[in-house]
Amino acid sequence: MASKSFELKNEGLDGYSLRGRVFHKLREDILNGKYKENEELKEVAIGNELGVSRTPVREAFRQLELEGLITIIPNKGAYVTGISPKDVHDIYMIRSSLEGMCAKLACENITDEQLEEMEENVYLAQFHASKGHMDQMAELDNRFHHILYEACGSKMLQNLLQDYHQYVIRIRKKTLTTSRGVSSNEEHKLIMEAIKSRDTKEAERLANQHIVNAYENIKLSIGEI
Repeated sequence: MASKSFELKNEGLDGYSLRGRVFHKLREDILNGKYKENEELKEVAIGNELGVSRTPVREAFRQLELEGLITIIPNKGAYVTGISPKDVHDIYMIRSSLEGMCAKLACENITDEQLEEMEENVYLAQFHASKGHMDQMAELDNRFHHILYEACGSKMLQNLLQDYHQYVIRIRKKTLTTSRGVSSNEEHKLIMEAIKSRDTKEAERLANQHIVNAYENIKLSIGEI
């Protein structure tokens, strides 16, 4: 039990309560595809796996139901709902507005260190693109967005964007290991250059369009989510 509980603490969730750590771990597992749509989530099995009692698992289930990721049927159990194609559409449309706002704020708040890391990220992704290393490009794509979120200077906006980013991580990874990864990084470079120039309007426009482009790309594979 203790070893599994310790494992939970090392998931990058130290700042959360026990219920919060269980919730975030289960949400990540659902969004990453560990638990499939309509699969039953069993309190005892999950509690044993994570090294916790049934109480924080039950509380996490209630929070997951509020987010629409599971359905709790009285006297039967909890079943995975997952992310529907409409959910993906809504998430990307919301993200397009929020990422535009984030890029605009980043023009005003980004530090020299963050800008340097953003530039390094873009050029490292170009290197991996030339080598055909699409898995590495997908990882760098995720990191670019997290640098952007950190650079906006708003913890509230950062947390919102990280949550929305997490919701579609599985479908994003699927598309970023195709040619979309290259065009996505080219768009990142333009966003980075606009931020470096402190061009708030252009940074906002480019970041907004970047998310719209990403959604247009995944519509081709949205039936496979």
